[in-house]
Amino acid sequence: MQTLITHFSQYIRQIYEKTSGFIEEEREFTVTEAFLNSTLQRYVTDNVGLLKDLHADLHDDWMRLYATIQIQGIYAEVYVDLKLLQMQLNKQSQLLVFEQISQTQIVESKIQGAIKNWAVHAALFFYQKILKQDPLGKILSHFNIVTVKDDLLFLDLSRWLGTESIVAMLSKVQVNQAEVQENKLIVFGNLNLEAVLMRSMVSEEDIKEETIDVTLESKKTS
Repeated sequence: MQTLITHFSQYIRQIYEKTSGFIEEEREFTVTEAFLNSTLQRYVTDNVGLLKDLHADLHDDWMRLYATIQIQGIYAEVYVDLKLLQMQLNKQSQLLVFEQISQTQIVESKIQGAIKNWAVHAALFFYQKILKQDPLGKILSHFNIVTVKDDLLFLDLSRWLGTESIVAMLSKVQVNQAEVQENKLIVFGNLNLEAVLMRSMVSEEDIKEETIDVTLESKKTS
């Protein structure tokens, strides 16, 4: 078995030398809606104090993003329709770019104080009906969640993905783009053969160590 792994590692190394670290052919990876939402929960919602919930319903070429916000006596459940324009995930950049294709809709709101309640709804009416704009981008940028540029929402995940396990994962896969489909996200990217090779070599060493341990244990009991 060790010899087989060694030959396989050498074969992978030869491929890596020809492809400069990444497989040239772009591959498809499917991310389910449930997995996407659990990822949003773990790496965004759990790290942003004002967010109590963040999840998305995926449809063909667009998504409906739901958010529950609680801050300074304001509790609101809202949703907005977005189009994913860019998804770039690698060791250096973790960026998603969205185009807002609907106005923000309030599902439920609980606002402490009559004056504050009136002010919030008046501000929303002013933005959407008078200015013909939506306040979502300004609100999210105010709390440093997204950056707004040319009416697009730039979500930089690097602040929340800076763990060793995530960096290790992103060193193996480079995501170039993604396509939203019904209940799933199709991700297009390249596989880093160098990282895979290193992992296979580590696995080989683990097998050797386990074999040595078993041999020594057998000698002790004999």
